[in-house]
Amino acid sequence: MGRDPRFLAWLAFASVSFFWGTTYLGIRMALEGLPPMLLVAVRYTFSGGILLLVALLRRWKLPRGRELAETALQGLVLLGVGNGCLVLAETWIASGLAALIITLSPFWLIGLDAAFPGGERLHLPTLAGMVVGLAGVALLLGPDAFSASQSASLWKGVLILQLGSMCWNLGSIYQRRRTVTVHAFSSGAVQQFAVGIAFLFISLAWRGTPVHLTTRSTLAVAWLVLFGSIVGYTSYIYVLDHLPVAIVSLYNYINPVVAVLLGWWFYREPFGWREAFGMAVIFTGVALVRRFQAKRV
Repeated sequence: MGRDPRFLAWLAFASVSFFWGTTYLGIRMALEGLPPMLLVAVRYTFSGGILLLVALLRRWKLPRGRELAETALQGLVLLGVGNGCLVLAETWIASGLAALIITLSPFWLIGLDAAFPGGERLHLPTLAGMVVGLAGVALLLGPDAFSASQSASLWKGVLILQLGSMCWNLGSIYQRRRTVTVHAFSSGAVQQFAVGIAFLFISLAWRGTPVHLTTRSTLAVAWLVLFGSIVGYTSYIYVLDHLPVAIVSLYNYINPVVAVLLGWWFYREPFGWREAFGMAVIFTGVALVRRFQAKRV
């Protein structure tokens, strides 16, 4: 029997599902040696620079002029603010919890799309699915949300993740609505490098923890660059070109599971019946939103 012609596509899907799930733990470990804004700068300067070098060696067209500026701006909004908020949030909350809250990102995509001219309107079944998802988050936060010793850090983490999700999806909507003349790989390389350079300047003004690199934090940064930004990103592009979108979207459910398990394994982040049930409720809400919204497209 011959190999499934989509074997490489499924392999790339497994890569996205696993490696992007590990980035939450990688960020927490990297933060042991680098302040948050410098971590973003180092990660995307290296990954963007490597991807740009590959694009130049392959003689792929790069954006120029106005398209270059728009691509860089999109990277700053989507990757810069989106990932920057995640990194900052992980200085306040557990990596597994951050991954589960980010699962609600499709709510922002649907809500923002409805706010733009020509966007798909929100309907009652979709809103009901959102309520279910938010109920799952409330269950996850539980009594800690009202504990004087933990509520400030918890709510800061939750709120900054909402800003990150909003900007990630604003960048995604902007991408869908603008005309692109270059390959997605070249566009992504420019976006990542632009974020890296911009955050190098931001990190100079950011008062964070001092740099204290250890073997573990250095390896975590290398992991984020190689497997989070380069392997994960190129695999995602390949998957989008070779598998149905409905299948590709399933990585959103696998990433948090990987993140939660790794957070529990390495840092003993809390994971019991309440966290498991909250995860299930969130996944149910997101699945309902996707299903009802897809019926109207």
